[in-house]
Formats: sequence, structure tokens, C-alpha cells
Amino acid sequence: MKLKINRRDFLKSTAITSLYFAGFGLPSFANSSPKKNLVIIMLEGGMDGLCAIPIKGDKKFEKLRSKINLDKTLALTSDFDLHPALQTFKSLWDKNLASAVHATSIPYTGRSHFDGQNIMETGALKAYTKKTGWLGRGMKSSGLYGSSLALSLPMPLLLRGVEGNNNYFPTWMHLPKREVIERITRAYDGIEHDKLQEVYNVIMNRPLTMQGGDESLDSLSKRTAKILKDPLGPKVAVFDIEGFDTHTAQGTDNGEHADNLHDIDLIIKNLHTGMGSDFSNTLILTLTEFGRTVEQNGGNGTEHGYGSAILMAGGLLKKSQVFTDWPGLKKNSLFEGRDLNSTIDARSIYASAMSSVFDTDFEKIKREVFWEQNIKNYSENLFKS
Repeated sequence: MKLKINRRDFLKSTAITSLYFAGFGLPSFANSSPKKNLVIIMLEGGMDGLCAIPIKGDKKFEKLRSKINLDKTLALTSDFDLHPALQTFKSLWDKNLASAVHATSIPYTGRSHFDGQNIMETGALKAYTKKTGWLGRGMKSSGLYGSSLALSLPMPLLLRGVEGNNNYFPTWMHLPKREVIERITRAYDGIEHDKLQEVYNVIMNRPLTMQGGDESLDSLSKRTAKILKDPLGPKVAVFDIEGFDTHTAQGTDNGEHADNLHDIDLIIKNLHTGMGSDFSNTLILTLTEFGRTVEQNGGNGTEHGYGSAILMAGGLLKKSQVFTDWPGLKKNSLFEGRDLNSTIDARSIYASAMSSVFDTDFEKIKREVFWEQNIKNYSENLFKS
């Protein structure tokens, strides 16, 4: 299911947020264990990890960003601070419910949004070489067959790869009528019919109130919390937020990038508040195609870079920490002399997260989702079993 909304109630920008659900808890998956939820927040444009989680006390870094340095920060560790727009993240950090991975990226260094976003969603080494997404393959590897119908246009590449993660979008403002769904079911007769029918039974018996059209991010994320609380509801939610390509007027404590970080914080806040005790069985992670340059440009913004950060929240985190193999910001440590280097393959984090949330062996995820590529298991470092 997908919703498009204006990023803010007052239409301060033209960026669009979309939402997708997957992994419905069908009766065949029912067991005595609480349902675990995985929420991915895609940040299109390239989030500035050095702005979200700035290094503390680096005078050279402060000089390179003299026009976009933060005036105020929130303290995290002895080495890192936090952008003041992430107030909820900080409050959860203090309760061991928020964490971060720094100096990380997908294995892409080309600085093209189109290529980077394709690799971000497929998990491949090269753009346009795979037709499925790492999350869809992870669901399939974990046995989540026939688990969702995305009423959207289009199905996000990230979720493609598992039977039942399909999409249908009849009109802009309305969900399909029962007879339309029944017609689609008949069209699939003989092809995974039982699985498809089981999915539709769940969908048709659930009050689908989420329709296309404008809706504030505040309202959208609150309704997401209610839907994820449903024991037979979706296990996976994917937000897609645009607007992180801050070439000009990036801002400091306030401004475009601060507004974008506030969007992330609002999603986390409403999920935490709305899910109640179910937040303890939830894991939220951000995903972006690349970071930004260490040095500001002439327009008081930043250019496409390499290393960035992953923000994480939820009760499935082991503890609050900035997990990193910090490469430093000296000239000879930067990627191509200009970007924060990546020392942790972001796919290792997502593979570890899926292994923990989907209760699937990491080696199976590595083999079936990431083709035995050189990714590491950080489950014990980051997540509860």
C-alpha cells in the first residue's frame, strides 16, 4: 500500500513522502512469539551523515563547514554529537532505544542519484543488474511468501522479489472494490492460487482506510503505528522521503536539512508513541544512496559524497551506541580526498537486521539475498536475538 503526501502540512517544499507495507502476518505464520516489525526509511538524495551525527571537536572539520556548522548539538558520546532536530531520537537514545552506524555506505562511489538509488534498493554491486530488491529477497529467504499486496504505483524496487509482494493501483483516490480483487484472484488461478487467495482474504477482511491523496506525515506515521500493532498486520513498512539533495542552502540548526531530519524524527516519535509496548519488537533503520562531501560548497550546501550514517531506533536494538570503524577526516583518509570514507558495508547492517527481525540464519540471508558477497554479521553487536 502506498501513500503520497506533501512533506509538510503547509507545503514548505515539493518533496514527496511515500509509504509501503509488506509482510502481512497471515495465519500460516502465526505462532506464540510476538510479531516483529521492520521499518525502513529511505532517504532519497543522499543524507549528510556528518550533519546528522557530527564529529566532536574537529577544528579542521569546523573550518571546512564554517557556513553550515551547527550552533547547538545534542551530546551522544565522547566523540559524536547529534543534530538538534533529532529530539525524539535523543530521548530514545537515553533509554537504549536508539543507535547509529557511522562511516557506512552501500558499495557505490559513482555519485549518480539514479545509479545509487538502484543499488541502494537492489543491494547489487552494479546498477541495473538486478530486478529485485534486497528486502523482497530477504522476505522470500525468510519464508514470507504471499505476504502482501501493495496498492501502489509503482511497487518499490526494494520490496520486489517475493511472491505476493505485488501491486495494483486502479485509480488515484480509491482502493479497489471487492469484485476487482476477486477478478484478480481468478486471473491467478493455478499460479500460487492458495497463497494469493490467503493474502486477499486478509486484505478483504481488514478495514483498508488508507487511500491515495494528500496526508500529513504526522497523520501518516500515526496510522502506520496502528497498522503495525495489528498481530495479523504487516511486518514491514517502508517510508520513502525525498529532499536530501542539499546542494544549496543546506542550513545549520534550521533549514532544509534540519527539516528533513525532523521528518525522520517525527516518524520515529509517532511509531514509538503509537505502538506502545509493540515498539519493543520493532526495528527502524534509515537507508540512503550516499553521503555528502566533507567540505561545504560555494552555495552553502554539500555535493554528492560517499560515507554517511544509518539512524536506528526500536526495542530490538541491543543498546545505544555509535557503531563505527571511524576512518578520520584527514585528507589522506578521505575517499578521493573529499568524502567521508565508508568502512562498514551498509548491506551488512541490513542483512543483520533482517536476520534478527525475520528470525533467519544470517548465512542464509548472505547466500540467498546478497549472493555470498563479502558482508559481515553484526547482529550480536547491534540487535537483540
